[in-house]
Amino acid sequence: MPQASKLLFAGWLTIVLGGCCAPSPVELHPATCPTTECPACPACAPCPKCPEAPAAQPPSAEGPASLRAAAWSELPGIADDALAEALPALAASCDKLTGQPRWREFCGSLAALPEGAGRGELAAVLRSGLVPWQLVNADGSESGLVTGYYEPLIHGRLVRDANARWPIHGVPNDLISVELADVYPELEKLRLRGRLVGGVLEPYWTRAEIMALGDALPAPVLLWADDPIELFFLQVQGSGRVELPDGSLVRIGYANHNGHPYVSIGRWLIEQGEMSLSDASMAGIKAWARAHPQRVDQLLGVNPGYVFFRQLPAGDGGPLGALGVALTAGRSIAVDPRSVPLGAPVFLDTTEPASQKPLRRLVVAQDTGGAIKGGVRADFFWGFGAEAGAMAGRMRQQGRMWVLLPPDRESVTTPAR
Repeated sequence: MPQASKLLFAGWLTIVLGGCCAPSPVELHPATCPTTECPACPACAPCPKCPEAPAAQPPSAEGPASLRAAAWSELPGIADDALAEALPALAASCDKLTGQPRWREFCGSLAALPEGAGRGELAAVLRSGLVPWQLVNADGSESGLVTGYYEPLIHGRLVRDANARWPIHGVPNDLISVELADVYPELEKLRLRGRLVGGVLEPYWTRAEIMALGDALPAPVLLWADDPIELFFLQVQGSGRVELPDGSLVRIGYANHNGHPYVSIGRWLIEQGEMSLSDASMAGIKAWARAHPQRVDQLLGVNPGYVFFRQLPAGDGGPLGALGVALTAGRSIAVDPRSVPLGAPVFLDTTEPASQKPLRRLVVAQDTGGAIKGGVRADFFWGFGAEAGAMAGRMRQQGRMWVLLPPDRESVTTPAR
């Protein structure tokens, strides 16, 4: 970047971040970088004196996790898992990881497995090439929230009509996305979203503002959806398929985001006394919307975050996750990459949706999400369609996680197997 551009950008950065004590909203979307506090750096304006800090609080479980050495024998139910079902997901991750020296040996052993390799052969490769580490929350607890997600199917049209009135937007031409690490490496994982107003980078429009702008939003419309609530949940999932009147399917995926944080509309309905906690599922929210069509815009406006899409090639594989590989139903999860490296195998110990039946299996960290923040935190990918959506919508379980990593002979002591 030319030096003059750097100086102009530094001015924007000072205005947008406004000092280290109170950074402006940064991107928080279903498939990308985590929010980071504004660190001190040469480009930041001097911080004003911050208010006196409140009394120290216990650590939050929502911070990054630490790793505790574990033995394979500590992984509950791994002997009963159909490990071979995870091979496609593991192979997809290795396509991305094989260039990293620490993963080369494990991925080479995985690739050398014969076609049709069974559970025992994969188990041997896992045990010889990886070490289990239990995730522990910042507050010392070992369990955390496990939710579910899926690839939805909604109905829509190529042109607007009386039924299809809700736009599925592409990326606006006035949306500016700034990867701060490209200019200042110390701002790694911090990304700005905004629009230029009089030479100043302002926050981009919120969801409510985008809905109010209507056709004035400078963004292409890829398709028109039949139902605003179904479109909202497609945005939450980050990708999906749109069925046209002739039965053909158009696949769309995440392209960009307006930079505002995700806010739960289910929590808002609870706070408004509109439903109980037990009813605040995806199905419950859809039922409420059908019963209160005149309040749907008000409900959706509670969440300021808004996803912009791009059309994807047709295909039968899963949607692309943040790792850049197709997700595998029942074997891919979304994680907080501050705690779990993308591509790593994870052993998950949780229960099935709205049940105490154990769900214990080898999965692979291949995606991220705006609501997936914290140490022991996972979003379980159920697959495509209505049945997967029903499972995902009911899933709000507690679980434990072990990340499986290659032994680092320089800094990691391999625990006993």
